[in-house]
Amino acid sequence: MRWQGRRESTNVEDRRSERSGISMGGKKTGVLGFIILLVGAYYGVDLSGLVGTSSNIGEVGSSLSQNEEETLEKLSRVVLADTESTWQDYFARSGQKYSAPTMVLYNGATPSACGTGQSAMGPFYCPNDHKVYLDLSFYNDMKNQLGAGGEAAFAYVIAHEVGHHVQNLTGILPRISRLQQSNPAQANQLSVNLELQADCFAGVFGYQAVKNNMFEASDLEVAFAAAEAVGDDRLQKRSQGYAVPDSFTHGTSQQRLTWFRKGLQTGDPTQCNTFTN
Repeated sequence: MRWQGRRESTNVEDRRSERSGISMGGKKTGVLGFIILLVGAYYGVDLSGLVGTSSNIGEVGSSLSQNEEETLEKLSRVVLADTESTWQDYFARSGQKYSAPTMVLYNGATPSACGTGQSAMGPFYCPNDHKVYLDLSFYNDMKNQLGAGGEAAFAYVIAHEVGHHVQNLTGILPRISRLQQSNPAQANQLSVNLELQADCFAGVFGYQAVKNNMFEASDLEVAFAAAEAVGDDRLQKRSQGYAVPDSFTHGTSQQRLTWFRKGLQTGDPTQCNTFTN
């Protein structure tokens, strides 16, 4: 990625020096725990109590050197700035003003308006406070636990969470939340639709990143691998050896890649209607 020297966002709240007083028994969470906490983050519920502390599947929360952390902080600020430019332009074409989210950088755990944020969740968006929560150590978790390392993979994840912010601003997120509450039988499928649309929105960011010479061809392959790595089928097979399609909340690896590609190829958010396609 050609990101060095580009504008960095100032919409960042750095809590890394704070101690939240929240812990999980001093132990790290396995990949299964990662899935549970990720689902909890999506629904705005703290599910940390459901996560076992003795999983031997793998651990999340890899430490970073000081240089690595400084580099990732700058990268995250640049990616956030580019999402701001991407969505400001799109909203302006519709005669609207884009209100950018705040990115919260933290270590381990932090309070949010959606409950306790845990690093094992990976990056997540809280619609109640319009903030993207990010523990920079997730970069190593992606590489070591999910097989999706690289700066472009990290950029994809941040852009995906910003995609949820766009859904919130446009009324999609609250509308689907109401539908999930009124029709619990369809809640998982509606969640999948939301996640795939956020992937497509991440692709719209990728389209602009290519256009602005921030992404190279090799970066796209890294981002594609990241989209596939976080598919429900792959995560479940990794954690328990088999997949349960009825329990999917984010979509399969193939679905996530397909929608990310669609946003990347079209650069058009109107092509990201995952609820009818």
